Amino acid sequence: MSRVLIVGAGLTGSLCACLLRRELQSRVHIQVWDKARGSGGRMSTSRPPDSSSHSADLGAQYITATSAYAQSHHSFYSELLSSGVLQPLDSLVEGLKQKDGSKDYMTPLGMSSVVKHFLSQSEADLCFEHHVTGLYCRGTSWEVQRKAGGSEMFDVVVLTMPVPQILQLEGDVVQMLSVQQKQQLDGVVYSSRFAIALFFPPDVIFSFPWAARYVTNNHCIRYIAADSHKRNADTPGRGPSLVVHTSVPFGLEHLERDKEDVQPIILQELYKLLPDLPQPISIKCQKWRYSQVLTSVPDCPGQMTILDRPLLVCGGDAFSHSNFDGCVESALSVLSVLKASL
Repeated sequence: MSRVLIVGAGLTGSLCACLLRRELQSRVHIQVWDKARGSGGRMSTSRPPDSSSHSADLGAQYITATSAYAQSHHSFYSELLSSGVLQPLDSLVEGLKQKDGSKDYMTPLGMSSVVKHFLSQSEADLCFEHHVTGLYCRGTSWEVQRKAGGSEMFDVVVLTMPVPQILQLEGDVVQMLSVQQKQQLDGVVYSSRFAIALFFPPDVIFSFPWAARYVTNNHCIRYIAADSHKRNADTPGRGPSLVVHTSVPFGLEHLERDKEDVQPIILQELYKLLPDLPQPISIKCQKWRYSQVLTSVPDCPGQMTILDRPLLVCGGDAFSHSNFDGCVESALSVLSVLKASL
């Protein structure tokens, strides 16, 4: 039985684990490691400390399926819709630019439910707070070292974290890259932004008509969402939540500052836009250093194989494009490499 490690419990990693399990079933032992305390990656869903309020999506907000992808990835959409993980987004999103034939979907239980669905299907061993720091080629296996100390051996390693984190790994990875591969990875560019979730008492009812709104005339704030309303999840006794995403220029300008220092600036701008907004009972701020891929690997191959034996392959939206379907494309590309090897 081959031991496969997938680094990153985001959408690409969870899809890789799920598809590999379905293809090879009991012939592989799959582990998924993530440095965070839970799954989701940039599709994370957060709760306030007391959990009395609604959860909030701090990363991805909804999924848009173009007519082409709705057809080519029909099985994925059908699976998520039939299981209730996805539902049509039918609430008002001000400023949302509709493309011909595209459909928008929301997640009643939060965006992380998409990742959790595929992880549960994978039957993989999930290991959180496992921060990979180094990879070393040991004959026919990879020795994978963790920040907390210790290491484990695997026959195959799949890296799905952001490209800059791959390039920072100690050991043999960077040395094994060809000149062309190194140039391609160095050329990947991400946008950065901050996100804030505000959690309110149960008696608060928002007065604005929209579930989400794109802001065009503010240097700081780009997007606001009444999260529970967007998900049709308004429940008596549970306070609503509001999510704010900053603009990319603002994120870049303040990227190296602590999020605790940036949070008051964002809140000040928010109350200018929504002066009647009540005071929250809890606030969570997130810095997305790697928010969305602006420049991906040329020709979007879906994956990059660094070594054939023992197999080391990289995947994620940096090798395709930065949305749900881009992650699906990457996972399918990685799967084809894994099947050929295993």
